[in-house]
Amino acid sequence: MNADFTERDKAILIGLYFSKFDKEGLQFLGFDRFQEAYNILGFSLGIKPNSLKNYRDEFDPAFPNNRLGRRNRPMRAYCKKILEKYSHLDLITFSRLIKNFFSRDFEIEEIIEKSERTGYSESIAKRLATGKAAEEYFKKNFESINDFRSFKIKDTTNYGCGFDFKLSNETKFYCVEVKGLSEASGNILLTEKEFYMAQTYTHNFCLFVVKNFIDKPFHDYFFDPLNSRLAFSKVERPTIIVSYTSYL
Repeated sequence: MNADFTERDKAILIGLYFSKFDKEGLQFLGFDRFQEAYNILGFSLGIKPNSLKNYRDEFDPAFPNNRLGRRNRPMRAYCKKILEKYSHLDLITFSRLIKNFFSRDFEIEEIIEKSERTGYSESIAKRLATGKAAEEYFKKNFESINDFRSFKIKDTTNYGCGFDFKLSNETKFYCVEVKGLSEASGNILLTEKEFYMAQTYTHNFCLFVVKNFIDKPFHDYFFDPLNSRLAFSKVERPTIIVSYTSYL
């Protein structure tokens, strides 16, 4: 289960997962529609979303469902190999395999999420995948945007610095924080550090939002977002810290 998978392996496994578990698997990962899942999982892994659908269709003849799939030719050898090796996995085991494509520490994040944010409704897998999908969308598309042409990119997602990418050329730079939304509109959350960086760098800070993963993704972006048409409200949640002692 900890094997190193190629991009194609991951795409094939996702196709197999959705063919075998269908809507149950879709909902288990936190998605409402297949197109949303294809977009978010595809962008996050650097795979064309339609490839995931094609691989699902490849496996459909092997499982009971209402789709015809690809019945007009034999299954491709490399797909058949994946089918033979992984089709026995149950929903929970297979789901964990898919979830780990988006975070090497998924199981740790899941434990932390359950302990710190009980009642949080969105699937952890979907949240991680949506964030990753938005970042990959940005990396793939920023050079086609007039405001960012001729800029070099530095990935800062692992630095914990309050923004995801630094774009720079010979005369200027931008700190870019990327957010993703499943729908065409929704709530955007800035952490305290992200808000501080936006406050500090003003016009050199860009909030880049990728929207509508549920259908066809598009983007919007805001320089100096705290002084833009966006209206941010401060949300404070008091925390009660409980500790336990023992005498030894």
